[in-house]
Amino acid sequence: MKKNSKRYKEILKNAIRDKKVSSKEAIDLVKKNSTTKFDESIDVSLKINLKQSKGGDFNLRTIVNLPNGSGKKNKVAVLCEADKIDEAKKAGADVVGSDDLIEKIAAGKFNFTKLICTPGMMGKVGKHGKVLGPKGLMPNPKLGTVTTDIKKAVKDIKTGLVEIRNDKDGNLASTIGRKSFPSEKLLENFNHFIESVKKEKPDTIKGEFIKNTFLTSTMGISYKIGAK
Repeated sequence: MKKNSKRYKEILKNAIRDKKVSSKEAIDLVKKNSTTKFDESIDVSLKINLKQSKGGDFNLRTIVNLPNGSGKKNKVAVLCEADKIDEAKKAGADVVGSDDLIEKIAAGKFNFTKLICTPGMMGKVGKHGKVLGPKGLMPNPKLGTVTTDIKKAVKDIKTGLVEIRNDKDGNLASTIGRKSFPSEKLLENFNHFIESVKKEKPDTIKGEFIKNTFLTSTMGISYKIGAK
């Protein structure tokens, strides 16, 4: 049987069971428990209501632009026409290409974590959806990754845009920053994230949209959030 480490046993002393805490208190506790040497991710997990009064279950897939960034470093690729390659490079893209990038994608060479595509190139990349989709790399207009505004798209992803989607059970999760972030900035990101999700509630869902909210860190323990 696997034994818990000394570090984990120590943070378990800070566990709060059968009780909800405020978002501010949870952030302070999560930061306190982030005792590893690396800059742990601070993560929020939600359970949302998918049951609509009409039609099938609701599926949420959208983007949230965190006001203080996520702290996550993305390697951004831009697939565009040859005459826009210089524009993409100046925008700060890490990987830029046209038909040559399509060839790399076809060969399964993915050295990036996000892919932005101009509308004119979607016809060429579309047939690779079965490869890109499962990796979360398929460009999507609703997620801001199919656009003519390359500069804005690259900046958004580099600075704090996070993509969220629920699983079949209504669970969704996202990072809201790093342990190195000041508590007030994490709290601002948290509140913005929650309000952004609430705005996605369709009229066909009755009652509370967000059922449960938890906050944790990469190597920490979770806390159930109640009142702010």
